[in-house]
Amino acid sequence: MSEEFYEVLRRRRDVRAEFTGEPIDDDVLARVLGAAHSAPSVGLTQPWDFVLVESTRTRTAFRDHVLAEREVFAASLSEERRATFAPIKIEGILSSSLGIVVTYDEGRGAPDVLGRHAIADAGLYSVCLAIQNLWLAATAEGLGVGWVSFYREEFLRDLLGIPAGVRPVAWLCVGPVSRLQDIPDLERHGWRNRRPLAAATHRERFRTPPSPSERDEAPR
Repeated sequence: MSEEFYEVLRRRRDVRAEFTGEPIDDDVLARVLGAAHSAPSVGLTQPWDFVLVESTRTRTAFRDHVLAEREVFAASLSEERRATFAPIKIEGILSSSLGIVVTYDEGRGAPDVLGRHAIADAGLYSVCLAIQNLWLAATAEGLGVGWVSFYREEFLRDLLGIPAGVRPVAWLCVGPVSRLQDIPDLERHGWRNRRPLAAATHRERFRTPPSPSERDEAPR
C-alpha cells in the first residue's frame, strides 16, 4: 500500500492539455471532495469552501479573463523568455469537466482560532492542505487537476458572488484525462528545471548557497 501511495505522488501533474471533457462520476467527485474536506486545519476551523462550476458561460468568461492576464504576463518578459513561454498552455478551463474554486474564509472560527495567534497565514496554509488532498485523491481516481493562477481575485469574486472577506485561493480544472505526462509541462518546455532534493535540504541551520563569484573563487 505504501508503494501505491508514493506512486500517486510521482504521477500527480498540473494538467493543461490532456482533459477529455468526459463527466466525473458523482461518487468519485464525492470521494475527492471528501478527501479535501478531511484535511487538517488550524484550530479545526476548516476555513475552505468548494464552488463547483460547470456552466459553459461562466467558464468562458473566466477563460477570457485568464487569457488576458496571460498577455499581461507575456508583455513583462524579455524577448527570449517570451519565446519560451509562448507554447506553454496555462489552463484547461473549457476542456476539463468542471472547475472547483477553493476559497478561504479568514473569519471562520474567529476570534478564538487556536494556533493562529502567532502565524496569521496558518488558515491559508490549511486551505492549501485541502487542495493537496483533493489533488492526490483525484490522481488516485484517474482524474487530472490543473491549478489556474492567472487571474485577479476581485474578478473571480465578482464572477462567482464570493462574499467580501472570502478569498478565492484556487480555480482547479478537474476531469478525466487521456494521460498524465511523465515530465511536468514547465520542464518539458524548458521554462525551469527541478531543484535536486539535496539543494533544498538543510541540517540544524539554513545554509545559504554560495554566489556565482564565491563558487568561482572556491578552491578546487
